[in-house]
Amino acid sequence: MDLYSLALYLHILLFVFWLGGDLGVAVLGEQFRNRKDYTLDQRLALLKVLVMVDMGPRTAWALMVGSSISLAHLGGYWILPIWALILAWAISAAWVYLVWAAHKAGQTPRGTKLRKVEMVLKWALAAGYLYIGFVSLVLGAPLSFNWLAAKAFLFGLIFIAAIMIDVRFKPVGPALMTLIEKGSSDETELPLRAVMDRSRLWVRITYLLLIIVGFAGTTKFF
Repeated sequence: MDLYSLALYLHILLFVFWLGGDLGVAVLGEQFRNRKDYTLDQRLALLKVLVMVDMGPRTAWALMVGSSISLAHLGGYWILPIWALILAWAISAAWVYLVWAAHKAGQTPRGTKLRKVEMVLKWALAAGYLYIGFVSLVLGAPLSFNWLAAKAFLFGLIFIAAIMIDVRFKPVGPALMTLIEKGSSDETELPLRAVMDRSRLWVRITYLLLIIVGFAGTTKFF
């Protein structure tokens, strides 16, 4: 067993946690929408479980930065200086901290501030992966393998799709508070459902891109 094998195992494990966790979130979200079979209290309990399950994919996503760059380096696909690998893992560690700190802070001013910092970081990383992937596909460097360049570009698109899920889902908070305060009725339920529906397109795009990225990395097809 060598470092590359361990890095590959970690990468696959993170992929499983990300995609599998997201599927769990999707199922719980669908059950939350079910007004017929669950009481409001039961649905709110499902929502709490959804938030906890969602921490798995969010953590895996953050760790993918260090994992993806380390895997490319150890596989000989992109030779980098040690400081670059340390930086990649430092970014992942900082991101994981932001994810969990914002989760624990909840809907407080500190939580809002942490989520804003995280959003800036995610946009910066999205731009970085898109740039590296696009330039490599056009010029053949710094990633000389087309499948790896395509994977980097697609990973950048995953960032954008996942960011859009959060953007579209943001109005859920006020709509949910209205539901809790006024109870379940068409007046409180339909606006909440409409907001949740707007994020579903980006959820499906994220799933599709994750599957394509996994295919590219496994088959080296592109």
